[in-house]
Amino acid sequence: MKKEYPFVPYTKETYSDEEMIKRSRSFYEWADKRRSVREFSSKPVPREVIENIVATASTAPSGAHKQPWTFCLVSNKELKSKLRKLAEEEERTSYDGRMSEEWLKDLEPLGTDWVKEFIDVAPWIVVVMKKAYDLDEEGNRKNNYYVSESVGLASGFLLMAIHHAGLVALTHTPSPMNFIAKALERPENERPFLLIPVGFPADEVTVPDLKRKPLDEVIEYYD
Repeated sequence: MKKEYPFVPYTKETYSDEEMIKRSRSFYEWADKRRSVREFSSKPVPREVIENIVATASTAPSGAHKQPWTFCLVSNKELKSKLRKLAEEEERTSYDGRMSEEWLKDLEPLGTDWVKEFIDVAPWIVVVMKKAYDLDEEGNRKNNYYVSESVGLASGFLLMAIHHAGLVALTHTPSPMNFIAKALERPENERPFLLIPVGFPADEVTVPDLKRKPLDEVIEYYD
């Protein structure tokens, strides 16, 4: 006999075609203002703001609703400095030989280098961890599904929530990232996915003058 699980009614507001066009355009124009920022202010951000942002990220869909993520919220200055030191060690190795010439050339317009001062300066560092598997109360492994896809979706929600709160962020991916799990003393089933400084932009901050791909380069219609 098939086991039945509880379901609840779902309602969602709907709009006319004209209103959908207006709302979708307005949201795009707002989202298009989001930029990766590498220069942060040290101005404090309330803990509740960060918790609300993470709550929003956790509304993302996930494989079998396993929600295979942990958001580590780092504000401790000593720990941030430790993370910066370890990240810079990996990044220096990457910039000094691990990255290909093509990769380095592609990074030139962004003005990046191995110095990661933002880890010290930003009031919060959000480390997104993906859970390769879960553990029950007896320590037995419980499968998670589509882990990278699920955590990627949650990270996207996180970035939009940060933008909506009036804050800025940067997705930092030092490679390899094993040092993060060790520094934060995370369990064996968690793997670092992203290191994201969050805060206010520095005064008179600048960002690269980048252009996003036009729609005809990112859409293929199958009418």
